[in-house]
Amino acid sequence: MKDIKDFQLLEYNTFGIEGKCKRFVEFDSIDELKSVLATLSDADSPLMVLGGGSNLLLTHDFSGTVLHSNIITPPSVERYADACGEIYVRAGSGMIWDDFVSFCVENDIYGSENLSLIPGTVGASAVQNIGAYGAEAKDIIHKVEAVEIATGKEVTFSNADCGYAYRHSRFKGEWKGRYVVTYVTFRMSSSFVPHLDYGNISEELEREGIKSPTAKELRRAIIRIREAKLPDPKVEGNAGSFFMNPVVSKSKYEALAAEYPGMPHYTIDSAHEKIPAGWMIDRCGWKGKSLGRAGVHDKQALVLVNRGGATGQEIVHLCNVIRQDVLSKFGIEINPEVNII
Repeated sequence: MKDIKDFQLLEYNTFGIEGKCKRFVEFDSIDELKSVLATLSDADSPLMVLGGGSNLLLTHDFSGTVLHSNIITPPSVERYADACGEIYVRAGSGMIWDDFVSFCVENDIYGSENLSLIPGTVGASAVQNIGAYGAEAKDIIHKVEAVEIATGKEVTFSNADCGYAYRHSRFKGEWKGRYVVTYVTFRMSSSFVPHLDYGNISEELEREGIKSPTAKELRRAIIRIREAKLPDPKVEGNAGSFFMNPVVSKSKYEALAAEYPGMPHYTIDSAHEKIPAGWMIDRCGWKGKSLGRAGVHDKQALVLVNRGGATGQEIVHLCNVIRQDVLSKFGIEINPEVNII
């Protein structure tokens, strides 16, 4: 276990923003976490549970204590020889998410392929309900184990308990600051059913001459797509998709589609459509542009980047200017997906 005062968080946020916390505690087990929680005092407040820092924007030093999971024991697998071929995989919250996806694909465990190369940890996947290419973590999460901060009590939540929605869970809402996730169990399958009808997955596979991909081929294709359009945080600081894609009424979408022929959209239900925020930001002229040391990625307008030495306040300023431009042009409010501290 690590317990460090006045700790620099530069290496714990993918935006590459300098910022210190008063105390940094990294725990390797549930027992260590419970031991730490039992000794917390008012001096440790506020608390922040930090995963890989891939969904975090620091705008100042954090005046409290950061709890960081290092529970990375190898995933345990339970296979069921039933008609559905169900497989339950339990992984520690500190495990890197893409390592988990790789483990599953390499062991013929299917369901997470479309979520390949998303940054962050297993624990964060359950909190943020990460998603990409038509899939979300909620689609495969079976249960979430956590420790209640106030009591040190171990608790287990079902998928339904977590109240999952688009990029949201109760851990981000009414449960925020109440629990520390320790393990997540995923309900997977021994049967591979590729999901190719989102984004340009099919085009990428066709480019490789692949019509019926294996899970490994699908994973490699998604990794190529992500690497081609998303910046490497080690080269240019970023938190991936900065904004959530807004969901609007069908009537709102139809009015905009009449004004902007070819506007991309994804049907949510009979009354709602999702419009890509990146498309609107691009149409506002922001792709590849900068405000000082903060900018918009030149290949994906949904991604804000640290051009070098940017502060959190500079990123926030750029965010706010972009939001206002999108609202003025399209009459739609877009909101950050990133947790701004």
